[in-house]
Formats: sequence, C-alpha cells, structure tokens
Amino acid sequence: MEITEAPPRAELVRRAAELVPLLQKNAIWAEENRCLHDETIEALTDAGILKMRVPTRYGGYESDMRTVVDVISELGRGDGSTAWTVAVWAISTWVVGMFPDNVQDEVFSTPDVRVSGILSPSAVGVPTDGGVVLNGRWSFNTGSRQSRWNTNAAVLATPDGGYEPIMTLIPLSDLQIVDDWHTAGLRGTGSVTTVAEGVFVPHERVLPVGPLLQGQHRSERNADSPMYRSPFMPIACTTVSAPALGLAKAAKEAFFERLPGRKITYTAYESQREAPLTHLQVAEAAMKIDEAEFHAHRAAGLIDAKVAAGEQWTLEERARVRLDMGAVSLRAKEAVDILNTASGGSSIYTSVPIQRIERDVQTLNLHAIMHPNTNLELYGRIMCGLEPNTLYI
Repeated sequence: MEITEAPPRAELVRRAAELVPLLQKNAIWAEENRCLHDETIEALTDAGILKMRVPTRYGGYESDMRTVVDVISELGRGDGSTAWTVAVWAISTWVVGMFPDNVQDEVFSTPDVRVSGILSPSAVGVPTDGGVVLNGRWSFNTGSRQSRWNTNAAVLATPDGGYEPIMTLIPLSDLQIVDDWHTAGLRGTGSVTTVAEGVFVPHERVLPVGPLLQGQHRSERNADSPMYRSPFMPIACTTVSAPALGLAKAAKEAFFERLPGRKITYTAYESQREAPLTHLQVAEAAMKIDEAEFHAHRAAGLIDAKVAAGEQWTLEERARVRLDMGAVSLRAKEAVDILNTASGGSSIYTSVPIQRIERDVQTLNLHAIMHPNTNLELYGRIMCGLEPNTLYI
C-alpha cells in the first residue's frame, strides 16, 4: 500500500484551475454524448483530483473540506457536469471508507478507481445466507457508466414486516443500465438509471444507514483519520454545493468575456458596458456570487473546525449546513439568472456557454436535497424547536 503526502490546498486548486480550458472545450461534447469525455476523465485523474477523498494508505490525499470545495468549484468554472460528477465521486469514495477494511482493500486495489453513489433507497433487499438479495432501480445515478463501483441505498426487509434503510456497495457490472438521461441540464453527468435484478450483496458490503449518517463506520484503520470524524450529511451537502458556486463564477466570466464590443440592440447604447443597467446587473450578480461563496466556505470551515477540535455536532449545526447548501444553490442561480438575462438573444446558441450554465444551475436547484425551500424549512423547524422532518440531516 502506498502512503502519499497530500498536496497543499493551493496546489490542488491550481491544478483544477489549469483544467478549466479543457473542460470548457469538452463541455459541448459532454452534453451531446451525455457523459464526460475520456480526455476529461484522464486529465482529472492525472491531476490527482479523484484522490481527494481516498485514504492515504491507498495513495489518496484525505483532503480537508475546504480543499474539496475550492477544487470542485474551480472545475465548475469549466463545466458544471464535470464538477457535479466529481462531487458525486468524492462523496461515494468517502462512503467506501465506512465499510470494513477488507472491502476497502478490494475497491481501492484498482488504481484511480471511480465510485458513484445514490442516497435514495429505491430498492429492496431480502436477507439470505451470507448477505442480501437486491431488487430495484436507482434513477439519477451520476457517472455510473464511467464508474467501477456503486454505493446504493436500499431498504432491508426485517422479520417484523418492516424495513431498515441500508447502504450497499455493488460492482457496476452487476447492474443493468437504462440509458434514460435525456435532460435539460447537467447532461454530461450521465445520470442514468441503474437496475438490480436479484443481485447478491455479501454482508461485508452492507451497512445500516442510521449509523452511517452519524459518521459511525466499520473501518478500524480509518478510526483515527480526520476525514472520517464527521457525519455523512454535512460532508455530502458541502461537497455538492461547490458545483453551484463554480457555475456562478463561470457565468460571470462568460458574461465579461463577451461584453467588449456588445451593444444593446434597439436602444441608443452602442456599448453595453456603458449602460447603467449593466452596472447594476453585474454588481448585483457579483454580490450574490460572494454570498454563495460565503455559505460554501462557512459550511466547509465548520466541518474542518469540528474535526480539528474533536467536537460533537449539534442538531442546529447539522441543519445549518443544509441551509448553507440551499443558500449556495439559490444565490448561484440568482446570479446566473441576472447575467443570463443581460446576455442578449445571441446567447441562446449552444456555442455560448451562458445558456448551458443557466440550465445546469437550474437543474441543481431542483435536486431534492439541494432545493432552497426544503432547506429553509428544515432550518426553520429547528429554530422553532420542532423535530426535523427528515433522516437526512
């Protein structure tokens, strides 16, 4: 096993930033083919981006949360689909570290292995000798066609007639692919549906979801790792907020790249740059991007601080991370909406990135776990002294 010293945050962020032109170049191809370009995956791998949440004993970096957010948001400047896919791979790779050590040995025996994952328990497991048999399907399975393993949530039938939520780890070769990812946004993520028909999963690759959400794992060798001292949801929510932040920054850059020489058609303004309306628009968008970055960094900072101090999480802190994620999503969408509105009719061409950025950020805001309204309600319930209306906190 190879122990690798993690690069400093600035180095990983620099590597991600250097990939932005390549991601921009491949973004249209990814949309048309509904998956990431092989060149993109190779570049991500070579840059070490996919090692951020791999344990160091397997050559990974065990990067802190602020590094993960900053790296993925940089990728989002190049392509939202790439940033989202890397975020899902990062979360799912982290989840592998919750399984017993012998399971991790199997998964990480493949260099630069990619692991996708689904949190929605849309399959049913039935106990059998040595494990469970799964039947069901998982929609929105990001990057699964370009992954080797899948962390899939399900429910396990119990003797009393009830069901217990579980997390399973399955080779993608055991699942059927339904090529149904025909969407308005994040098309390059290849978030197809996967199907399990009588798939056997051994006991060592099954975890109860309750302890998993609390950050309790079955790995002896990860017990002292700072990366595994946080509950699942704060880590997952903070990770997936980063693509939205990156998309907002991408919209700002795309707008200013096209601004020189543009006029406002059917007005006396020969230069859009000189119109007071433009000044108001870009200033408001910039303010919202700053607000999105604040919330992303506040969540990441809380995780890293609590890890360093070895402190337990309060219910309000966990709910606030979800609030931060919703705020990043909302502020990013508002910023992109402003800049898209200011981009004129010529921006509807597929060669102009702002239209893709708009569709991608809209899609993120519709995600069930990221929806701003859902997260506002959850935090408001906690503030009012009520119990959360979800297990995912």
